[in-house]
Amino acid sequence: MSDNQKKFKVPACIRLLRPAQWLKNGIVPAAWLFAVWDPSQAHAAEGLHGLIQVFGLAVPAFCLVSSAVYVMNDLHDREADRMHPQKRFRPIAAGEVSRGAAIAIMLVLLSVGAIFAAALPKRFGAVLAGYAVMQAAYTFGLKRIPYVDVFVIAFGFVLRAVAGATAISVRISPWLLLCTFLLSLFLALCKRRHEKLLLDDSDALHREALAGYSVNLMDIQIAIAAAATVVSYSIYTLSPETVQRFGTHCLGLTIPFVIFGVFRYLELVYRYDGGGRPERVMLTDKIMIATVAGYLLTVVAVFTILKGRF
Repeated sequence: MSDNQKKFKVPACIRLLRPAQWLKNGIVPAAWLFAVWDPSQAHAAEGLHGLIQVFGLAVPAFCLVSSAVYVMNDLHDREADRMHPQKRFRPIAAGEVSRGAAIAIMLVLLSVGAIFAAALPKRFGAVLAGYAVMQAAYTFGLKRIPYVDVFVIAFGFVLRAVAGATAISVRISPWLLLCTFLLSLFLALCKRRHEKLLLDDSDALHREALAGYSVNLMDIQIAIAAAATVVSYSIYTLSPETVQRFGTHCLGLTIPFVIFGVFRYLELVYRYDGGGRPERVMLTDKIMIATVAGYLLTVVAVFTILKGRF
C-alpha cells in the first residue's frame, strides 16, 4: 500500500467530518416546525416543498459546511492537538489523514454545500456564508480570546436558526433566537469548564483562551445562563404574542421538560464530568433522550390535540 493510500483511509476521513456534530444542525428546522402550526405562515412550510427546502437542502448544506469548518480547524490545530490527551486521536493529528487529503475534502465539502445553498433563497446563502466566515475567524483568532470564543459558538447556533427561517422565507420569533443563544452559551460554558478541569495547568498549551477562565467564576456564569435560558423560554411560551400566533396557551406545558433537561445536564456536568461533548450526551444519555422525546411529543400534542381548547 502506497503512502498516499495510507493517508486516505475511509473510516478516518469519515471521522474527520465529525458526523456526530451534525446533531447541532437540528436547530435549523426549528423555524419550519413552528411555522407549520402558525396559521399566518403555514403556507410557506407545509407540504413536500417545505420539507425539501429544509431537510433536503438547508440541513445538508449546514452539515457539509460545518464539517468543512471542522476539517479546517483540525488542520490549523494539528500540532496542538497532538499534545492533547483526547484530541491527539483526531485523524489529522494522528497522521491518519494527510494535509493534502484534508484540504481536498474541505474544498469538496464547501463546494457541495454551496450547490445546496444555491437552490435556496439568496438570504440563506448569505447566512451560510456568514456562518462560514465567522467560523474561520474563530479558528484563526477568536477562539484564543476568553469569552469571545463561547459567544461565537452561541452565535453560530443563532445563525443556524436564522438560516432555517430564510430557507422557507418565514419569520422567527426574537424570543426563540434569544433562547437558542442562551442555551448554546450555557452548553459552551459547560464545555470550557470541562476542558479547564481536564487539562489543569497545561490548559493554555492546548487552548489559549482557557488561561483566561476561572472554574469558580464559570460555575456562577453557568448558573446564570441556565436560569436565563429557562426564564426566557418560559416568557416565550406564555407571552401574549405567542398565544395569539399559535392560538393556544398550552405551549407552557413544555416548560417542565426544558427545566428538567437543564437540571439533568447540570447533573451530568457536576456529578459525572460529562460536559466535554454535548452531542454525545444528547445521543447516549437515556434520560436526556427521553426528555427531548417528551418535549417533542408534547409540542405535537399541543398543536394537534389541545390547540384551541383552552
